[in-house]
Amino acid sequence: MTQELTEYATYIASLPRALAAAAVLFRDAEGRVLMVEPNYREGWALPGGTIESDTGETPRQAARRETLEEIGLDVEPGRLLVADWARGKGRPPIAAYLFDGGVLDAERLAAIRVQEEELLSWRLVPVDEVRTYALGSLGDRVLAALAALADGTGAVELVDGRRPE
Repeated sequence: MTQELTEYATYIASLPRALAAAAVLFRDAEGRVLMVEPNYREGWALPGGTIESDTGETPRQAARRETLEEIGLDVEPGRLLVADWARGKGRPPIAAYLFDGGVLDAERLAAIRVQEEELLSWRLVPVDEVRTYALGSLGDRVLAALAALADGTGAVELVDGRRPE
């Protein structure tokens, strides 16, 4: 390796770390939010997960891949609704991207098959119960995404689930 490449690799290794994740927000005709129950932690989540950035995966690609893996639906994610800088104890911050998955009809809902290695179940959660299921900043992230859909704004920037001051 040349001196320049060695110095650059050392520099990159010294930089701070952040994680990245992507999820998809699906609703039914009644406006309920599709949430999944992980078997590896408390609380519910949206279909999604870690972006495999080492392979060159983009947030949109990760959202689609994770949705297919977790609930068996191959859906091209719609527009970006939220970008959230989510800090947490005992881990680096997560850059969390949330995409619109649209409204699922009865046929698509019936086609859902949960990935048993990671998930226990799924359900449609009324909007007023989202914070009961989604712990931490995820509930705020979901509600901000729903608000962006309702008012037709562009993507919303959040920090820990809230708009920055």
